[in-house]
Amino acid sequence: MKNSDRCSFCGRPRKETNLLVAGADAFICDLCAEQANLIVREELKKKGDFKLSKSKLLKPIEIKQFLDQYVIGQDEAKKYLSVAVYNHYKRLLQPNTNDDVEIEKSNILFVGETGTGKTLLARTIARMLHVPFTIVDATVLTEAGYVGEDVESILTRLLQAADYNVEAAEKGIVFIDEIDKIARKSDNPSITRDVSGEGVQQAMLKLLEGSKVNVPPQGGRKHPEQKMIEVDTKNVLFICGGAFEGIQKKIAQRLNTQVVGYGASKHRDQVDNNNLLQYISPQDLRAYGLIPEIIGRLPVITFLNPLDRETLRNILTEPKNAIIKQYEKLFDYDEIKLEIKPDVLDYIVDKAIEFKLGARGLRSICEIIMIDAMFELPSGKEKEIVITLEYAHKKLEKANIKRLKAA
Repeated sequence: MKNSDRCSFCGRPRKETNLLVAGADAFICDLCAEQANLIVREELKKKGDFKLSKSKLLKPIEIKQFLDQYVIGQDEAKKYLSVAVYNHYKRLLQPNTNDDVEIEKSNILFVGETGTGKTLLARTIARMLHVPFTIVDATVLTEAGYVGEDVESILTRLLQAADYNVEAAEKGIVFIDEIDKIARKSDNPSITRDVSGEGVQQAMLKLLEGSKVNVPPQGGRKHPEQKMIEVDTKNVLFICGGAFEGIQKKIAQRLNTQVVGYGASKHRDQVDNNNLLQYISPQDLRAYGLIPEIIGRLPVITFLNPLDRETLRNILTEPKNAIIKQYEKLFDYDEIKLEIKPDVLDYIVDKAIEFKLGARGLRSICEIIMIDAMFELPSGKEKEIVITLEYAHKKLEKANIKRLKAA
């Protein structure tokens, strides 16, 4: 049999292959070509595509412009996030000089009510980063020895995002969501342990500051026999976010007692009581239950504004991933044209404001209005649906919207 009649790699004859591709002095069958493609992809994945260069580096204004495509409003928070990411890249690209000036990282804390876009900002910035990025939830963290996840599992997620490339992971960014859930439960020492509060904060100090941490590659205590991987967090940027429900009372108390005597009433008149979070300070966070050491390791504190009516209306239709655009695409898969009247959008916004549900509330209300149509139309013959105000009223009344308020 001639060489042209068989694969040079696996030796299969031409009749046992679907395709035999000819090279200069060799031949490869379709099966070996597929296998080679998988091997190449796996090797490239191991190396990780996290190479940084000055040419790839976006300026803060460009980063904010990218965020604007997906997140409506919150210009102040976007500005802080853009500068933090840009400075993080500059730290990584900093040449080794002898001037003894070492740029320290500036971890950030976002404070904002539920549904204002903290997690969305994190997910959006992840789309454009050239470094490993992961989002972790602080609610599952407990002290070592208790049921739950150890603080080191945060870095396990980062390692996984970097495909276990330690060098890349050490230059990554971590978004810790629901940071307020690990606040100290009480100032008074008690018999019961605060296993998901102050103890977790103490354990997080070494991560935020920058130190060498032994990380279980598969996470937690489920695999005690696993070998630890050492990760240096000196160059890992931490961005934390939390709703800090009830912290407005702490802020209000401080603002009322801060100014006494002449000019006190004038000062109170200048305070915007509808958005007290804009006046947040480290001492409010300490009063809420964060320990001073962890506040010191989150030097940049910024806030997210409550969503007003105009912003909520824009969220429905403006961003690239707008809620209405998502529904239009869902119906388009079944070749059904969706039309929603403008007064319906206003009605959805009014309900979201009424129940103080934020942007997440928009999705909940839309889902109630659309559920019957999404259930029935794919099996029907209609190729167009128009959502009117009357139709929306009817669906919300049928679903007993009061349950949203309870939620």
